[in-house]
Amino acid sequence: MGCIWVAGRAVRYRCTHPKITTMRNIGRFRSQLKSLGFSYDWDREISTTEPEYYRWTQWIFLQLLKRGLAYQAEVPVNWCPALGTVLANEEVIDGVSERGGHPVIRKPMRQWMLRITEYADRLLEDLEELDWPESLKDMQRNWIGKSEGAELEFPVLDAGGQERGVGITVYTTRPDTIFGATYLVLAPEHPLLESLVFTDQTKYVEEYKELASRKSDLERTELQKEKTGVFTGCYAKNPANGAAVPIWVADYVLGSYGTGAIMAVPAHDTRDHEFASKYDIPIHWVVKPDDEDGSCIGKAYSGGGVIMNSYSSATGLDINGLSSKEAIPKVIQWAEETGTGKKKVNYKLRDWLFARQRYWGEPIPVVIMDDNGDSVPLPDSELPLTLPELDDFTPTGTGEPPLSKALSWVQTVDPLSGKPARRETNTMPQWAGSCWYYLRFMDPQNSKELVNKEKERYWGPVDVYVGGAEHAVLHLLYARFWHKVLYDIGAVSTKEPFKCVINQGIILGKVQYMAHKDTNGNYVSADSATMSGDLYQEQIPEEKVVKSGEFFVLKENPTIRLIARTYKMSKSKGNVVNPEDVVAEYGADSLRLYEMFMGPLRDVKPWNTSGIEGVYRFMGRVWRLIVGSPLSDGSFKDGTVAIDVEPTVDQLRSLHKCIVKVTEEIEATRFNTGISAMMEFINAAYKWDQHPRSIFEAFVLLLSPYAPHMAEELWFRLGNSNSLAYEPFPKANSAYLKDSKIVLPVQFNGKTRGTIQVEETCTEDEAFTLASTDEKLSKYIQGKTIKKKIFVPGKILNVIVVPEKVKVGQQ
Repeated sequence: MGCIWVAGRAVRYRCTHPKITTMRNIGRFRSQLKSLGFSYDWDREISTTEPEYYRWTQWIFLQLLKRGLAYQAEVPVNWCPALGTVLANEEVIDGVSERGGHPVIRKPMRQWMLRITEYADRLLEDLEELDWPESLKDMQRNWIGKSEGAELEFPVLDAGGQERGVGITVYTTRPDTIFGATYLVLAPEHPLLESLVFTDQTKYVEEYKELASRKSDLERTELQKEKTGVFTGCYAKNPANGAAVPIWVADYVLGSYGTGAIMAVPAHDTRDHEFASKYDIPIHWVVKPDDEDGSCIGKAYSGGGVIMNSYSSATGLDINGLSSKEAIPKVIQWAEETGTGKKKVNYKLRDWLFARQRYWGEPIPVVIMDDNGDSVPLPDSELPLTLPELDDFTPTGTGEPPLSKALSWVQTVDPLSGKPARRETNTMPQWAGSCWYYLRFMDPQNSKELVNKEKERYWGPVDVYVGGAEHAVLHLLYARFWHKVLYDIGAVSTKEPFKCVINQGIILGKVQYMAHKDTNGNYVSADSATMSGDLYQEQIPEEKVVKSGEFFVLKENPTIRLIARTYKMSKSKGNVVNPEDVVAEYGADSLRLYEMFMGPLRDVKPWNTSGIEGVYRFMGRVWRLIVGSPLSDGSFKDGTVAIDVEPTVDQLRSLHKCIVKVTEEIEATRFNTGISAMMEFINAAYKWDQHPRSIFEAFVLLLSPYAPHMAEELWFRLGNSNSLAYEPFPKANSAYLKDSKIVLPVQFNGKTRGTIQVEETCTEDEAFTLASTDEKLSKYIQGKTIKKKIFVPGKILNVIVVPEKVKVGQQ
């Protein structure tokens, strides 16, 4: 099924209404895709922005709400003042928004959340059944981040060293190292932090919290960054040995992971070791490496080994001499028996923040009651809840969504009770509509249900999904979550939406060649540039560059090695290639053919204009082979040079070898080698005296997925009245795949002098005739008398020769 989904959600706020911009973009996308001849079923075109579509997005949200998988919570969120909206963790990169690169800060807000964590185990387990790249599976496994360990409670101490009746719960995957815990670290957003800070430390802690709020989770947990923190002035008791340990606040601990607090074991954790070394906190070694060689002295050792320095008569815990593997369950058992902890499975995956402070998004189908503040879902009969028309749809900048400006829309009544209420003014994120679009393709006009069950069973699951790896922990994970919920309520028949995923490689901009120059303007070879003084770089035109071995050098001076580099296409780099310009100059088929000829689909590839000129010439050769040479005025006669004759065996072999190769390479998405096979076929066909119509027709069908426009024209010129789109793809006949010719060694007087190609059924006379007329072998017969011929069919021809006897008196 070939279909196109047009989201139209990535619209920046300008003076033009986003609906107008979206429709304009959709029209442009549609025009470009049609110009390239993509075989989409345009009757199935959908737009996630249309009420007929997002009615069912809202319906899915209501199903999540009914099952307790949608809820509201006060959570620290990524707030982008410039965009005026909250962003998911995945939409924040290096402290700025993925779209626009605007600064992002952490800010507590009440938000709609989706409980994706309820499906964490299933999302992990079912990955094993999928034909996905292993790297993509690993990205999801790491994002979900399942770990097994223990939750342990550290009682908080007052100024006199007595327990205050409150404890800090930490999560650790290494309870065997509890005797090595010399301090605790709380995340800046930990709910207990404010109550723990001593008065003289309050100012410093508050300043630190403010600084931490400006960093993304990624920045805070970056392994290479310098660790920072502030002492709260408070202590807690290590439950294993009763020691008082200081409580710090540091941003390398996240409030969203585990309990938002950790027991720090600086001897056996790299981050903790860096922090303890910086702030002069004690480091206690409790794990001796199995293969101790002294290499870990002065740095953290995070591996397993034999436990030492881990006994307390006061608490009754003794794990000395045990291996790490043995000590972990013993500590957990002790913690559970003493009430100081329990076994715990944890996940890095957090619930999905589902609300956005934008105008252009699906309205959330709930109302908030005026009398009690309860959120009440709308009945299905009220769907779709459509967006109000707004002249001012820009962000408010206060955190209030733009929809709050639509006062007459916001003020409403609960459809069931008739009581006054107000509408939810947050909208759904851009991922909502894309979570289930593949199902809509299966049944795009259905107004009665999400998807017809019979059609869903026929089409689902998606056989092949082609997309970038950047979607691994965004769209692909969200879509799997929603699909599993739909499976649980019986809306779909499969556990997974996408059976096979292929990550296509990025097409980079054109290769840039750079040369080093010194202050005198002389070229300096790249391999010696680091040893030279002040240098600057100069870009070299492609026509002045030549490849020498593995490197590129100056054509006029091959001793000067250049730097060759490519960048992802972007406007800032000025290396964007507009497909419309390429189509205008070379035609759509040339663009299609070149993109497939650049290399395997999964590989990253640089754009090269000379490459498209090469495939353009190939298409010209195909045209001239089948249609004939141009007339004197440059035009071509009607029809083709093909004739209705039976093809020869050699012609059939060439064709069927091409068929099997192209078929295999299409199935393996190695389109470039499929094109190479067609090029080889064309080279062979140019040597034929006659060109059978049946051979050309089969070849044109092979060419059609790559170059549909020219193939269609050739198909009609070959005398066909119906489109080739409805013709079956050629199938290889195995009878023509076996090469009947073999290589036969030829000997003279027992010494191999060369080989000849013969038919498997070749006779002695036929083999000798070929050998005697061979340019290299015939010299061994000249001036000789053939005494004997030894022929083993299919194995060898051995000719016994003697010099000719010269008669007396003859010269």
